[in-house]
Amino acid sequence: MTVPTHPAAFSQESSTVTKDLGVDPKIGLQDAEISQRRAKSGANILRRQAQRSAWSILIHQFQGIIVWLLAAAAGFSLYLGDIVEALAIVAVLMINAAIGFFTELRAARSMDALHRIAQVTTRVRRGGQVQVIDAQDLVPGDIVLLDAGDIVTADLRLLEVSTLHIDESVLTGESVPVIKQTEAVAEDTLVADRRNMAFKGSSVTQGTAEAIVVGTGMNTQLGRISALTQGAEADASPLEQRLDRLGHKLVWLTLALTAFIVATGVWRGLPLTQMIETGIALAVAAVPEGLPVVATLCLARGMWRMAQRNALLARLSAVETLGATTIILTDKTGTLTENRMRVAGYLLASGEVSVDTSLDVPDGSPLALAVKTGALCNAASLGPDDQRSGDPMELALLEQADQLGLSRQDLVAAQPECHQHAFDPDAKMMATVHDGAEGALFAIKGAPEAVLAVCDRVLTENGPQPLSDADRADWKSRVHGSAARGLRLLGLATKTSTDANAEPYDGLMLIGMVCLSDPIRADVPDAIAASRHAGVRVVMMTGDHADTAAEIARQAGLADGELTVLEGSDIGTMDLDNPSEQDRARILNTDVFARVAPADKLKIVTLYQKSGQIVAMTGDGVNDAPALKKADIGIAMGQRGTQVAREAAQMVLNDDSFATIIAAMRQGRVIFANIRKFVVYLMSCNVSEVLVVGVAVGAGLPAPLLPLQILFLNLVTDVFPAFALGLGRGDDTVMDRPPRDPVEPIIDNERWAYIALLGGVITLATLGAFVVALHWLELPVSQSVTVAFVTLALAQLWNVFNMRVPGSGVVNNEITRNPWVWGAVLLCLGLIAAAIWFPGLSDILRLPSPGVTGLSLALGFSTLQLIGGQIVLWLAAPDRITTGDVL
Repeated sequence: MTVPTHPAAFSQESSTVTKDLGVDPKIGLQDAEISQRRAKSGANILRRQAQRSAWSILIHQFQGIIVWLLAAAAGFSLYLGDIVEALAIVAVLMINAAIGFFTELRAARSMDALHRIAQVTTRVRRGGQVQVIDAQDLVPGDIVLLDAGDIVTADLRLLEVSTLHIDESVLTGESVPVIKQTEAVAEDTLVADRRNMAFKGSSVTQGTAEAIVVGTGMNTQLGRISALTQGAEADASPLEQRLDRLGHKLVWLTLALTAFIVATGVWRGLPLTQMIETGIALAVAAVPEGLPVVATLCLARGMWRMAQRNALLARLSAVETLGATTIILTDKTGTLTENRMRVAGYLLASGEVSVDTSLDVPDGSPLALAVKTGALCNAASLGPDDQRSGDPMELALLEQADQLGLSRQDLVAAQPECHQHAFDPDAKMMATVHDGAEGALFAIKGAPEAVLAVCDRVLTENGPQPLSDADRADWKSRVHGSAARGLRLLGLATKTSTDANAEPYDGLMLIGMVCLSDPIRADVPDAIAASRHAGVRVVMMTGDHADTAAEIARQAGLADGELTVLEGSDIGTMDLDNPSEQDRARILNTDVFARVAPADKLKIVTLYQKSGQIVAMTGDGVNDAPALKKADIGIAMGQRGTQVAREAAQMVLNDDSFATIIAAMRQGRVIFANIRKFVVYLMSCNVSEVLVVGVAVGAGLPAPLLPLQILFLNLVTDVFPAFALGLGRGDDTVMDRPPRDPVEPIIDNERWAYIALLGGVITLATLGAFVVALHWLELPVSQSVTVAFVTLALAQLWNVFNMRVPGSGVVNNEITRNPWVWGAVLLCLGLIAAAIWFPGLSDILRLPSPGVTGLSLALGFSTLQLIGGQIVLWLAAPDRITTGDVL
């Protein structure tokens, strides 16, 4: 016995499918058969994507070239017997790892909490008896009974249906429930058009059905999408790539400088032991030990800020990735729209009536009769959100009637329902019959063309009028025009008869058409406008129809001019793995992708990434999951998002608000600007330390700094100002600029030059003070070293004020307005004082007090750095004032 594949199941007659599966639908499977089939098919569950364990999160904290470089420095120090230095570097690594570990662990646990869902049961017929079983116990061949409100728990071939409507939005992206039938369809029919199938993960909104299980677990459409998701490889974040490239440069810089200085000293005849110690000092000086800690803390704070804004992030670097985003690929249903139908208006003989809160509905008017008919001819039930049942369009009709004071409960109390004709897929209409004062009142709604065909008159302001062929053509034109605007339409008609059992779809009076829409979320247009203002393009990818998608795109403001729309059928003719230049350009210039399959979404994301874009992908459905994982940052909806989508995403929006993405994008841009500031700051400080030691050795001077002193500067006095820079809130113009070039490094050539310039000024100030103390003040070498240490420490501290944006005020700027900077300055001044006067610490660091004269000398020379940096910023202002970034 073989289980039919999906093509065989939906393209075969239902009797053939049941025969192939060896089951009688009236009896169902027997216990012995169930056990055999479960042994072959396994449990009806999806393989859950492997979650990040605490161990894997911890290992991740020790990945990266800069961390490895620090570990190597610690090992080398330990080898040479410098226990204090080794322990200090190891402490930095542990602090960095702890911050990153606990932040990402908390995020992972929060994600796990979102993924916990209740157990689902299913009604089946087994051994001639109807039973309720756990959904995971379903096997191929089981006969499943569906009713309104049920979740479909396996892929089913429908055998019998009665007015069955199924919401497949999580799978296909189509916002309106699909009307189902049992007839076989062609083998090349798209998934969204397989009307004789009910797919795992969808939900029944109306009607009943009997169906046979033809796919369970990973052998369902949902399982195939889940497999695509797990197979999609997530790339390293842009920030991780940039920091890795910077780390590689630092490795080679450190090795080259150390080798050069040691070789030079040995060549000049200096003792090898002294040169090895100098080499260690240079290696320690070249590596910004505080960089991993500050970068981790900066990202962690950004992550915490986003959590307060209802954005839950799975990884620290995801915050910065949003700031680098150049394009957002967004789903429509539930992301841009509310995924909840609303009445947009009515087409009446007198014209179109838009719905708003001030709408006046005169009693007895055509509009009043249209609203009443929509409420009476209705099988849905209103209530709290968790108790609502029925077709979304019928719920929208009931809500509209309620808002206008014409609730179905009151209408039925006045005109009791005596008969209901369920929706007929062939007639494309439904009807209810009510006891009226003048006989039986028939209320009819259905497809516009079907209702028009059975009406012989139309209701006008002057009463019923004959419906001529010209009138029919005019109504069809109006219907077509509304449909082109993305609206869903239902025809409304009525008649009165003395016979309640009369044919319902004959001799009707047309009342008009009701227009329905899945309205756009109120905050979406402003959010998309802000995104476009920031230079980030927004593109829609949806499984819905092209006309509907295009209209929502227009309302959202996705493009200024004519929208470019591409349908799945057109995409199917393209080779997205190796597209031609024409197809590639067509894809990249499209504004709206409609009727797109999950596999094509994944390929489109990849195509954008290959073109150099940083891609953010938003969505909430199963059909979005593979692309969510492949994107540089996947963003799932927390309230409406499916489990598969949330597991694939790097960020979950707990408030489902598109505007939160813009807030996160701003935070990401601020974080990158802050990272760039503190990297420039730290590197300029490290360059000065390398030059101070290297130039002194080359000039035959005593070593002005010892390795432990450099380590103290790097780990204590440098870290706090750098962290303060990382906590900056950014300037108000950060979203007025286009996103940075995706391939732009953290430190480009211009900033390397600025680093060298700042480092050079600090070097001149430090060596100048050292030489003056040594030869003019004739201080001992140990006290002269203290003068050099204090000069370097103060110059590096003042250097933080050189990180302001060129063109900003010298006194009033984003640095001076940052309270963390002033706190860091005061703290570091205290630490510098402790290094000189605190018993024990000064002995370990070998820093005897140089007296008032020596300290005054250090203070005076250190201010050269602040003066020099401000002159450079003043000269650079005309070219940099619009960039909002440090040099």
